[in-house]
Amino acid sequence: MADHYEVLGVSREATPDEIKKAYRRLARELHPDVNPGAEASERFKAVTHAYDVLSDPKQRQQYDLGDQGGFGGQGFGGFGDIFETFFGAGQQSRGPRSRRERGQDALIRVEVGLDEVIFGTHRDIEVDTAVRCETCQGSCCQPGTSPVTCDICRGSGQIQRQVRSLLGNVMTSSPCGSCRGYGTIIATPCVTCQGQGRVRARRTVPVDIPAGVDTGVRLQMPGSGEAGPAGGPNGDLYLEIKVKNHDVFSRNGDDLLATLEVAMTDAILGTTATIHALDGDVEVELKAGVQSGEVVTVRDRGVTRLRGNGRGELKVGVQVVTPTKLSSKERDLISQFAASKKSPAPELTHFQQGLFARLRDRFLG
Repeated sequence: MADHYEVLGVSREATPDEIKKAYRRLARELHPDVNPGAEASERFKAVTHAYDVLSDPKQRQQYDLGDQGGFGGQGFGGFGDIFETFFGAGQQSRGPRSRRERGQDALIRVEVGLDEVIFGTHRDIEVDTAVRCETCQGSCCQPGTSPVTCDICRGSGQIQRQVRSLLGNVMTSSPCGSCRGYGTIIATPCVTCQGQGRVRARRTVPVDIPAGVDTGVRLQMPGSGEAGPAGGPNGDLYLEIKVKNHDVFSRNGDDLLATLEVAMTDAILGTTATIHALDGDVEVELKAGVQSGEVVTVRDRGVTRLRGNGRGELKVGVQVVTPTKLSSKERDLISQFAASKKSPAPELTHFQQGLFARLRDRFLG
């Protein structure tokens, strides 16, 4: 195999800038568009490969060690090469690697209303992501063409070199700099995707959001993420749910909570109230003498359980509203009622833990 330094026409002490200038000069001279001859094409490949190796500091160091480094200038390889050869580390990386890779996962946040999570809902979500190129169908090549075998590594994706070591002559391998380890070269890349096999596009993803989801829940949609390079499989799409706040109802687990304001007269006499719930009207019966802080529970009118059967409860907290503006006639009637009841004057009474608990946690207690 020709010496890389000789191929580029530089000394072994050449700086990175000198190597780059030498490569550019030879590339302009030997490029197939300028010099279409077969001999120039072979030299161009050799020049490209030599530059890929020498422009990479790590590869250049390994190359220098293999050719003249070691003890006393006898060409002993590095210890990494020895261990790779005898303990199999180098064997695992041999062979061309595939251009096909799995696409990345994607995360999208979706807002849903509280009324939508009772029974679940359907959404068509617009996603800006990578999709398979329709022109080349993920092959990365212009239609009618296909990848060609790399002439430098002959399709193996690896370049092997024989070096001398403490244990004798050993073979080392490294990814081919011409094909970058793929074993093939795309001579005519697809003009639509620039040889990537995928393009950016906006697509619609239909999503069925199950009943009972709550803020922070993530739904996984396998295969709905970004398309992989070179026709590789799609990644996954994750939907993170955020349930929007409602003006009237709030949520505690699978239960719905609401406050019902009741006129003082209805609280005294009792009444039946119609509540406009999220999924239709609900009749709530208030017994005579109902107090502020009491909770009326309606079964099976809450949120559908996410991983179970049935629904939670609708809990309605009662708040008795005392009128602040009375006509003279209304005030006289209230005064007559108060006189007939002969109610005792307000006074402190024994502390009742239950009363304050209901006032503080009338829905949750």
